[in-house]
Amino acid sequence: MSEQHHDQQVAGEAKSGPVKVSTYSSGNVPGVSYRGGYAHSPRDGEDEQAPAATPRQPAPAGGTRVMPAERPSETPPPSQPRQPRRSGGRPKKRRSGFVRFLRWFLAILLIIVIALVGLAWYAWSRIEKVDAIPDDHGSASSDGQVFLVVGSDSRGDLSDEERSELGTGTADGQRADTIMLLHVPSGGNPALISIPRDSVVDIPGQGSERINAAYAFGGPALLVETLEANTDVAIDDYVEIGFGGFADIVDALGGVEMCLEDAIEDEKAHIDLPAGCQELGGTDALGYARARYFDPRADLGRVERQQELVSAIADKAMSPGTLINPIEFSRTALAGGNSLVLDEDTGPLDMWTFIRSMTKVTGDSGDTLTVPIASADNTVTWDDAAAGELWTALRDGTEVPDHLLEE
Repeated sequence: MSEQHHDQQVAGEAKSGPVKVSTYSSGNVPGVSYRGGYAHSPRDGEDEQAPAATPRQPAPAGGTRVMPAERPSETPPPSQPRQPRRSGGRPKKRRSGFVRFLRWFLAILLIIVIALVGLAWYAWSRIEKVDAIPDDHGSASSDGQVFLVVGSDSRGDLSDEERSELGTGTADGQRADTIMLLHVPSGGNPALISIPRDSVVDIPGQGSERINAAYAFGGPALLVETLEANTDVAIDDYVEIGFGGFADIVDALGGVEMCLEDAIEDEKAHIDLPAGCQELGGTDALGYARARYFDPRADLGRVERQQELVSAIADKAMSPGTLINPIEFSRTALAGGNSLVLDEDTGPLDMWTFIRSMTKVTGDSGDTLTVPIASADNTVTWDDAAAGELWTALRDGTEVPDHLLEE
């Protein structure tokens, strides 16, 4: 085949498509370029997929031309798909650490709650129960819930050293040193009503006596019966605390703050307190609740101080510092369990209502008063008409009339 014929054949094949050529004879082939071993016609530049032409290299001497080696692909490898970012842009590892911390925190919190509930249940099991509330109230009735609150002067559980420290004396037997009714109406504000212990009433089977004698004659059951007979108000629950238990609860709370308008010095109550706001420990708090000889109002002045003190104790017992702090809660629960006496039908929910209502009477959501008095000398006589209005409000479950409330 002649050289001219060979060149014409190559030119014809270039028009129809790329042709792989490894060697060729000397001489230039008109109209043909070589790139990477492939031949294209000039018209192939119109194809957008065809790469740009490589400049032709002169043929070496000897008539043989070596085609340039194929270049490695310059196209970069495909990149890995990018992982979607989590919401908030926080790395997965940090979120996992927070979740683990949260789980540990909740687990520890659950253990503490279970421990506190177990402690509260243990303390509740140590509370003494008595049969104080009768099954049949007779003609007595009440709407809402009525608690009888008693501070007993029993000294039976006190040692000689404790009697001396607390200034309780050595009297035998036990009497109701403090008597209060807490009324929680169906709607409206609760009311804490003090009943002077020297109030003269009819005691079933005993005749006309001071009301605190009912406790000495027949214990909690006779005191409840006496109150229902003289007020016609049914009592639902019974709560009692003795001298020693009262001081223990105050000490377990870390003391309670009281603000005194005047200094108090009462030798029989074993207290000497300056005027002004101060923290009272268990011994001073008990003396403050019992003191009456320094006060010209005697028992009537004492019941007002008792209301303030009992309300302050309930308020601190329900404070976040006591309920959230495991140590404070434990001390208070154990002190209460060792000190309280309840009716056998008074349950934990009843005590919750009792404490919550006691805290309300310290603020604007509750009322405090003393049963209306007609005369007070050596003994106390009730005002029958005004006291009758008070007992009617308790029976009907309504708030105490404003004109009966203390200024």
